[in-house]
Amino acid sequence: MIPHIDIDVQDPQWASIPALEDLTRRVVEVTFEHVDTIDDIGEAPSEISVVYVNDNLIQVLNREYRGKDKPTNVLSFAMLDGDDVPKGEVIPLGDVVLAYETIHNEAISYKCPVEDHLTHLIVHGCLHLLGYDHIEDDDATVMELLEIKILQSMDIQNPYLYKLAEDA
Repeated sequence: MIPHIDIDVQDPQWASIPALEDLTRRVVEVTFEHVDTIDDIGEAPSEISVVYVNDNLIQVLNREYRGKDKPTNVLSFAMLDGDDVPKGEVIPLGDVVLAYETIHNEAISYKCPVEDHLTHLIVHGCLHLLGYDHIEDDDATVMELLEIKILQSMDIQNPYLYKLAEDA
């Protein structure tokens, strides 16, 4: 089931991305269409928030919640913790927070369109909200393959090829 999507643009730099809210909704919807029903929520209505910030704010969040005092491209704050979900209530899945400057600079260094890189990071953040992670190599492989499949369905090239080209 596709969640309700709250979008909060907190930095004006994001205005440079055409139709940002439409892009966000499309990416979240496509991501959820590719993921099996979440056991914890079944078909219950759910919601996520996608928050567009700058490097300064994401650095504060990264320091506070991850102990890393530097900007990052995306942070996900999942709300599901395995507790029983009350029937009939909207389930908050969590927040995906994205930083403009880091994403923009990474897209330039990867020589890929900013919109494609942003799309990848929205997918990545949503998957974290759904319980996917990349701490262990096997889990990383599962998550990356799902990201690639979702992005291909939107005619976006495998993002890991950009990274390989940059490393070469």
